[in-house]
Amino acid sequence: MSLSKVLACLLLSLLVFHLLAEAADATQEVSEDSVKSSAAKKIDCGAACAARCRLASRQKICKRACGTCCARCNCVPPGTSGNRDVCPCYATMTTHGGRLKCP
Repeated sequence: MSLSKVLACLLLSLLVFHLLAEAADATQEVSEDSVKSSAAKKIDCGAACAARCRLASRQKICKRACGTCCARCNCVPPGTSGNRDVCPCYATMTTHGGRLKCP
């Protein structure tokens, strides 16, 4: 009787160990993928907003608003105006007053 209890405990311990090892491997794979994808998708908001706002009459305000939108959406439409369909997040962001936030 005691031998069967020892074998049952051993089997249970091996099962728990296996499950913990699988969980650790899955966590490591997810963290590596998220680091790679976040590093690959970051854009230079300063340069993108400088290009977007280069023809604006109030460049400081334009760059500040564009920088906020770029940081949140990680996207800036090409060109100096329009092309909002390229970045839906950027195009739909509004101020508290309901006006479009991003230049």
